[in-house]
Amino acid sequence: MASTGQITPSGAQGNGRLRREVGLIGLLWASVGAIIGSGWLFGAKNAVVTAGPAAMLSWGIGGVAVVLLALVHAELGGLFPVAGGTARYPHYVFGGFAGMSFGWFSWLQAATIAPIEVQAMINYAGHWSWARGFLHADHTLTGSGFAVAAGLLAVLVVVNFLGVRILAHTNSAATWWKVAIPLLTILVLALTEFHGGNFTAHGFAPYGAKGVLAAISTSGVIFALLGFEQAIQWAGESLNPRRDIPRAVLGSVTIGTFVYVLLQLVFITSLPPRTFAGGWAALDYPGIAGPFAGLATLLGLGWLASLLYADAIISPGGTGLIYITSSSRVSYGLSRNGYAPRALQWTDRRSVPWVGLVVAFVAGVLCFLPFPSWQRLVSFITSAVVLMYAGAPLAFGVLRRRLPGLERPYRLPGGRVVAPASFAVSGLVIYWAGWDTLWRLGVAILIGYLLMGSYAAHANAKGLPDAPRMDFRAGRWLPVYLVGMGLISWQGTFGAGAEGNLPLWWDIVVVVLFSLAVYYWALRVALSAEEIERNIHGTVPADGNGH
Repeated sequence: MASTGQITPSGAQGNGRLRREVGLIGLLWASVGAIIGSGWLFGAKNAVVTAGPAAMLSWGIGGVAVVLLALVHAELGGLFPVAGGTARYPHYVFGGFAGMSFGWFSWLQAATIAPIEVQAMINYAGHWSWARGFLHADHTLTGSGFAVAAGLLAVLVVVNFLGVRILAHTNSAATWWKVAIPLLTILVLALTEFHGGNFTAHGFAPYGAKGVLAAISTSGVIFALLGFEQAIQWAGESLNPRRDIPRAVLGSVTIGTFVYVLLQLVFITSLPPRTFAGGWAALDYPGIAGPFAGLATLLGLGWLASLLYADAIISPGGTGLIYITSSSRVSYGLSRNGYAPRALQWTDRRSVPWVGLVVAFVAGVLCFLPFPSWQRLVSFITSAVVLMYAGAPLAFGVLRRRLPGLERPYRLPGGRVVAPASFAVSGLVIYWAGWDTLWRLGVAILIGYLLMGSYAAHANAKGLPDAPRMDFRAGRWLPVYLVGMGLISWQGTFGAGAEGNLPLWWDIVVVVLFSLAVYYWALRVALSAEEIERNIHGTVPADGNGH
């Protein structure tokens, strides 16, 4: 098979096929709907408490990081329009071991974000007296809260069973609302109250560079901006994936970054100085548990507060809906690659992967068991998501080297520089989450290896036709990267329990150099062009209608 042209496989495999019914707007709104969720309701307040007015820099740095990753994904998404793409790119170029690992990272973030969004809905609902019994004082769910959360998650799953066309229309309608309400909030707050002196009242960066960097991972900045990959996860159901996926990915990041930067700006300038008289870390006012709604009430904008409390149900609900969809598509992709049982490929008469939806529901309910606050969960999920994203720059670099002649509907200018830069930035975002987050992520990774590795071993022992090859040689850089990042975090200064032996700035140099060393090592040991084509074969037909 020539490595300089279009890859033309023999056909789709599996027990089910996805139906192509989603256009550009549906893809764009899938990503925008994922980006604008509970992050906009909490992110601005958490960021300013952590970094002070310098939170503006946190959003800028976070925006650049996400744009770099989105650019890489845009080329890959157009090149391989397959369902659950983010879980499959590393499989193509590094084989079974790396593919299984990144597939688990991808499923982990997709399956856990929906319950986080549901919990955000319940947190905001505490404004109403009838909902105050749903949460304990530490913001974990009570028995009645658990039942309500499970019921809300079940509603999201049922909507997904209606089929991708109805889902896309439902999400598009919800996303129009989700975009309109933040924009309305920006306009109203900007016209109602403006305190320019808030930027310097306690110093622009009262907690220094460390506060700015910590806010990126731990306060919801990156978490809020993530979600652009949803258009890629829906690629198997796109009408014109090669044209529309790059546009949806880049368009969603542009819209999301613009909205979040303006939200942070008006939040800082609208706060009465008395609310942070003791410093930004001591920010407090009635209703701060729902930051924007409480601020609107404080400023006498009761009508806006009511609208925001309603939006606190719609926005997270819409995002949760998308991630339930994404979770089932990622598990579909994992099954196609042989890392999970074939039952996850089963689709109903509406071409919905129903087993994946059931698994997503069960996993989501388990996530409602006593957990820390929304903010602490966010730092965990941010690390898992960015770790998932980190596979794309590696796949991008390998494909540019091994298969340079592939037809690329969108070709990233300067890709040989952008790809390693985005991988290094991913490492920094993971590191800034802190040691107390990363050791927990390490445990979750080990659980994934146990579950998926056991199935892969079973499939190979039974000689099943879709049993994956592990290709440990091509993926031997991955355990070194995971352990190395853990050790650097342990010796750094971010997060509780860190040893503090690696001071600020030197730690950034170490993370960047280590990431670049791993990047070029991975490119060197990746599969050959022939092996990569063999992995791709059967999933990406010449017309782009891959499943």
